[in-house]
Amino acid sequence: MKRKHINTLVFLMISILMIYVKSLSAQIESMAGPRIGLTIIAPGETSDFLNEHDGNTAITTQYGWQWESRFTSGTEFVGLVEWVLVVGGMEKGKFMPSASSIVGFRNADGLELGMGPNLSFGGLGMVFGIGMNYKSGDLNLPVNIIVVPPKEDSGFAISFMLGFNMGK
Repeated sequence: MKRKHINTLVFLMISILMIYVKSLSAQIESMAGPRIGLTIIAPGETSDFLNEHDGNTAITTQYGWQWESRFTSGTEFVGLVEWVLVVGGMEKGKFMPSASSIVGFRNADGLELGMGPNLSFGGLGMVFGIGMNYKSGDLNLPVNIIVVPPKEDSGFAISFMLGFNMGK
């Protein structure tokens, strides 16, 4: 996929999430907890590993956990460091761990943005994320879109992750 198309896709995803920011209300609370999701990986060594070297885009499920720590707090936003560990490829009998440390913020409406290092089978690179927390009573449902630009021998990856936890 050409870089122009990738940038357009990322811009559209961010724009769609921003539309909902004003209409949703959420407290600024911890979103630590389990994560499940789906990752699309462009052709490269990682997709070849998943697809038995057929040179196509790969799709895999993700299962993991997110921890977070606040380094600043306020009534309108909090500064966060999130650590996310996930494993992909299990539906194909593969083991593909990934670890990310993301520095960012979450506002009172539940919007969060962040970036940081990512270590996976594809190598060391950066990860960029945007998300929104949806509430139903005490249930928090954080939804995130995570983008990992191409690494040396690995293709572009985009993940759609869903988590949950109970608020106070």
